[in-house]
Amino acid sequence: MKDHTGYGTQWTVIWQVLLCFSSFYFNDVLSQLQYSMPEEMKKGTVVGNVAKDLGLNVKELAARKFQIVSHDAKKFFSANLENGDLIVSERIDRETLCEAKLSCFINLEAVIENPLNFYTITIEIQDVNDNAPSFSKKYFEIGISESSVLGVHFPLGNADDPDIGTNSIQSYTLSDSEHFSLSEKTMKNGINYAEIKLEKSLDREKQSSYELILTASDGGKPPKTGTAKIKITVQDVNDNFPTFAQDTYHIRLPENAPIGFLVGNLNATDEDEGTNGLISYSFSHIPKNANQIFSIDSAKGVITIVGSLDYEVSDSYEMTVEAKDGGGLVTHCKVSIQVTDVNDNAPDITVTTSKATISEASPAGTIIAIINVRDLDSGMNGEILCVVSEIKDFQLLPSSNNYYKLVTAVSMDRERTSVYNVTIQCMDKGSPPLSTNKTIQLTISDVNDNAPVFEGMKYTVYVIENNQPGTSIQSILASDLDEGDNGKITYSIVNSNIDDIPVSSYVSINSMTGVLYAQRSFDYEQLREFQLQVMAKDSGSPPLSSNVTVRICIIDKNDNAPKILYPSPDTEGSAVFEFIPHSAEKGYLVTKVIAVDADSGHNAWLSYHLLQVPDPSLFGIGQHTGEVKIVRDLQDADNLRQKLVVLVKDNGAPSLSSTVTLNLVVAENFQQVVPEIIKQPSNSEKPFHVTFYLVISIALISCLFIITVIITVIFKCRKTNTPITYGAYSRNIYPQFTLGCPSEISDTSLPFPFSYDVCVTMDSKQNEIAYLKPLQNVPTENLIDTEDSPTVNDSANTNLPSGNIDQVFTYESHKFIKSFLA
Repeated sequence: MKDHTGYGTQWTVIWQVLLCFSSFYFNDVLSQLQYSMPEEMKKGTVVGNVAKDLGLNVKELAARKFQIVSHDAKKFFSANLENGDLIVSERIDRETLCEAKLSCFINLEAVIENPLNFYTITIEIQDVNDNAPSFSKKYFEIGISESSVLGVHFPLGNADDPDIGTNSIQSYTLSDSEHFSLSEKTMKNGINYAEIKLEKSLDREKQSSYELILTASDGGKPPKTGTAKIKITVQDVNDNFPTFAQDTYHIRLPENAPIGFLVGNLNATDEDEGTNGLISYSFSHIPKNANQIFSIDSAKGVITIVGSLDYEVSDSYEMTVEAKDGGGLVTHCKVSIQVTDVNDNAPDITVTTSKATISEASPAGTIIAIINVRDLDSGMNGEILCVVSEIKDFQLLPSSNNYYKLVTAVSMDRERTSVYNVTIQCMDKGSPPLSTNKTIQLTISDVNDNAPVFEGMKYTVYVIENNQPGTSIQSILASDLDEGDNGKITYSIVNSNIDDIPVSSYVSINSMTGVLYAQRSFDYEQLREFQLQVMAKDSGSPPLSSNVTVRICIIDKNDNAPKILYPSPDTEGSAVFEFIPHSAEKGYLVTKVIAVDADSGHNAWLSYHLLQVPDPSLFGIGQHTGEVKIVRDLQDADNLRQKLVVLVKDNGAPSLSSTVTLNLVVAENFQQVVPEIIKQPSNSEKPFHVTFYLVISIALISCLFIITVIITVIFKCRKTNTPITYGAYSRNIYPQFTLGCPSEISDTSLPFPFSYDVCVTMDSKQNEIAYLKPLQNVPTENLIDTEDSPTVNDSANTNLPSGNIDQVFTYESHKFIKSFLA
């Protein structure tokens, strides 16, 4: 058979069939086979042919149910019933199966039936060099004092190899070293172990440890080896002093180093080890002021800050540090600490002299305060630059020895700023810079340098007429930027006259509040407006004053009823007669009511209305012209005598009105008017002899008419130019009519003409009332001329322009009739 281990050796299958005994109860035969094989054979390797070795027919194995019945060993082997081979079923490790035994066997039991036979198969497992030597641990640590004598031995222990025989450990070797050599020693049990021998003196300070490699080799072919590292530590002897890196340590620290800050690590060294190299640190000499600031770690030699550094208190420290090892050897060094300045002090501002109040009249350059500035830091950290917040109004002038003067830069004005909070800011040049602010409060006292100022440039006050005397009409206010007495204002009215009357009789003023009061009840129709000067004066020394113009305008109130000018209102019982010819047609102008109103504006806008009219379809009146016209043609059935009541009212609120009564007579000529006049109803209060007086009046009028006609004829004859006839104006003026009584001389016309005092228009379509304006300060009764006006013919001779508003005519005879009727 070939060697399945690969080592080139042959192994022989030895078998022996032994017939040991015969059974008395059974005819069974017990046979024994023995095989030999190396360990670690592959699965499926043939150990031997059982059928051949037992003398069995291969074809009968399956039929006779040949099988291995050993429970513990049958997992390693199995029988092939087709050819009778015994094959390996599982890898076999001799060291696992038999450990360190020199002989290793596996016993199998097999059985076959018909006839029943039992077989014992013994398989010897031979060792193969499949294990390398190994040590109990990979590292061996040995401590040797540097004072050990030469030739001393240090046992290392032995290696282990599970293989047996020549495959086990055969020798040891040690890596090269001038200080150590290897020796082997055999124990009573025959096991060899290695020892290290000291060949040369040791010096721990030169070399404190050594590393060697120990190798164990077995006798296999080829041999296998196992290694282990040997670490030799040279044990110290206290033969060295602690040593500092330098004799003196120079350290620079910022003064703002916090507590716990690491100043330095001295870290002394000692070539010894263990307790001999264990160093403790302490201050052997330290100033008292440094003992509260610095601390040293006794084990590590680390110096830390335990107190506050302050450059301004001390800028350097020197101390001595002692290092002592465990053997009592001591070394010293010096530590010099230099504290560097840090900008940790802000400038300090001290006001040595200051003024709390100055007058606003103080000139520029007035000293307000003297201040001193200092900074405890040094260098750039102690250089200071100061500025003032109110740079426009104040200056900070440097002086000697860090002194500054705070002075005014401009003239003060209390009205602009009464109180200053002057902030002085001083900043050093450190990095980062620190600054300090100091505020000085300065009050500016007042000087009377401002005159009172009124709220308006001028005042216009509107007062409704008919006001109550003593009523406040306006508040005149002035302000003064000064304070105290300099700003206390009194008011007065500057003396002046209005139409030679002192203005104080019209208005007065409260000297403290400036309220104007009316001293009288104003009448718009008499006084429409006036002006006065109000003076506001302060109480300063000297006082200052200002004047303002106050214009007082009287507002019209509807307190005047319309004044009827034509027809002129008569006393009670009188009447006005107007003549209407039978030929009058629609649109004929009967008469015109003329009225004025002393008020103004809307209060003087007049309107005309028919208050009482017998036949509304016959007469109409122009609402704005006052013209009474016929609105339809006259009929025979119409009453020949009509009585109209005309209402004139203004546009005020409430509206005021006046009335006038018109008696209208329809006749062909004026002779027919007299009977109508005579036929007017008599009042019970009239005396019975009114008729008598009327006849006498007519007679007198007739005489006056004749005389007037004669004078007129004479006057016309003397005229060098052609006279203008009466008829020239008959269509442009109010209709004229002549009264007369029958006589021998005249043709039923009165000899004397008479005229009315009336304002009429040249054009009936023109509204006179819209253009009439009341005369100021003139009684309304004067609006009607009481003197005789020129006669009609004289009026006709005057050159009046076309479109003139009014023409005035006087009829004395009409006055006579009116007085007679009254």
